[in-house]
Amino acid sequence: MNGEIIMETKGLKRTFELGEVQVRALRGIDLKVKRGEFLVILGPSGSGKTTLLNCLGGIDSPTEGSIIVEGKNIGSFKETKLSEYRRNSVGWIFQFFNLIPSLTSSENVALALEMAGDRKDMMERSREALSLVGIPDKANMFPSQLSGGEQQRVAIARALVKKPRIVLADEPTGNLDWVTGQKIAELMRDLNRKEGITFVIVSHDISITDVADRVIRLMDGQISTQKTNGPRTKKVMEE
Repeated sequence: MNGEIIMETKGLKRTFELGEVQVRALRGIDLKVKRGEFLVILGPSGSGKTTLLNCLGGIDSPTEGSIIVEGKNIGSFKETKLSEYRRNSVGWIFQFFNLIPSLTSSENVALALEMAGDRKDMMERSREALSLVGIPDKANMFPSQLSGGEQQRVAIARALVKKPRIVLADEPTGNLDWVTGQKIAELMRDLNRKEGITFVIVSHDISITDVADRVIRLMDGQISTQKTNGPRTKKVMEE
């Protein structure tokens, strides 16, 4: 991780209209994310975690404020350019894996390339991504033949196969048992350090904070606390 800022929000607000009721999901978020950082965002349900992640990923748009990614305000992008940003700059990891049951592991990973219009050597690159997450032997298996942890590894490979600069993860350990969740957290941290990918993770899982560079807590759409982990925490993951 270096000191360069890859992603920044300024006065980020998001308000939803539910009939005559206004729900203020984000109430002015000022956040800077360093290139290569492993950032974990915690908070209870309704705190705005997923809304913030969706805004950072270009899935949702702010009501007010700006989102600067690598010097560009993605909030000003037209849909074509925003779609390009979602396809090429960001990788997503979800709680429920979102794998297609009728496709093998390698085909699920390759699908991310196909959807991005990047079809060159798709299956070879897919298998390389599966090797990167430690399951090259599962390339020809279907999701139903895999454990929960293996399915999440496939989902991580799918996020990485496009070689994104930023990976956004929404409750990536939330559908796993504690031991498997720890292994997935350690895998993501290892990929973060070896590949230099910036990770922004939202979670209810307190244990995932053990591998974070920094932990932010959201409450009622605002940042309530921030904590930077010291070198001792990182050393534990190296052993």
